[in-house]
Amino acid sequence: MADGILVVVSGFSGSGKGTLMKKLLSEYDDYALSVSATTRAPRMGEVEGREYFFKSKEEFEKLIQNDELIEYASFCNNYYGTPRDYVLEQRKSGKNVILEIEVQGALKVKEKYPDTMLIFITPPDAHILRERLVGRGTECEKDIKARLHQAAWEAGCMSKYDYVLVNDDLERAVKELNQIISNRGKMKADNRDFIEKIKEDLNRIFMEEE
Repeated sequence: MADGILVVVSGFSGSGKGTLMKKLLSEYDDYALSVSATTRAPRMGEVEGREYFFKSKEEFEKLIQNDELIEYASFCNNYYGTPRDYVLEQRKSGKNVILEIEVQGALKVKEKYPDTMLIFITPPDAHILRERLVGRGTECEKDIKARLHQAAWEAGCMSKYDYVLVNDDLERAVKELNQIISNRGKMKADNRDFIEKIKEDLNRIFMEEE
């Protein structure tokens, strides 16, 4: 049995990547979503080993010292990271392991494991992204503006990804995502024009809201 591959999925906030991952895992058996380690306290309903591996600060820093993490970062005074052994075990069993992480972490993983497949999830255009952020109703205008600013920066990194997947129809996007991964990098597409347009549009939208 061939080892599974390591796939890192990133995307703008509002791109629907979380929903896409859940549907992919529910419809296909040959995937495993990597479980991160964190030092934050478990929230109600969260289970050890399902949502996260919960660690103390000392335990997490020991993982860093022993090079047992593929990548890690610190947010709001808590560590978050991807345990290496869990990922390697899943790959050895033939599963394609998916890491759903932000751009900086994704590029670190690619640097450490060059055979990693990087996939960026995006809505069809910048205006739809803004509509989705507003439509969620979970953020104030200031937060939406901050997310658009972050998205404009992330758009500048899209060309470093192996694939750009437009999530405009969930069923189609799930099938396409599975096809991209199953082909193990043999599918190629030229997304340069799309990347340039969404980058320009995001910068323009952000400037208009200044």
